[in-house]
Amino acid sequence: MGLSRRKRIMEVLLETDVPLSPIEIGHMVGTSPSVVIKDLPYVEKTARAKGYRFVIVPARCKKCGYVFEPSVHIPTKCPRCHSQWLVLPRFRLTK
Repeated sequence: MGLSRRKRIMEVLLETDVPLSPIEIGHMVGTSPSVVIKDLPYVEKTARAKGYRFVIVPARCKKCGYVFEPSVHIPTKCPRCHSQWLVLPRFRLTK
């Protein structure tokens, strides 16, 4: 029996040396980025319970450089300049 989707996401985040975007995680797990985004809060909770550190590189605006608060949610536009030209947040698990 194979691993669940959330466990596969956890494995991908543990095995990587660099933080990954939801798009990259989705490609590696074989699912869409929107499903990854929905699963990340559960992955974070499970990982913390198992003693892992959930690292979030926050999203930022490519136009004005605004850095969002670290979050598993994906922003849609910059609160400062209202641009939708954003760098997605990136995620990783460490010991």
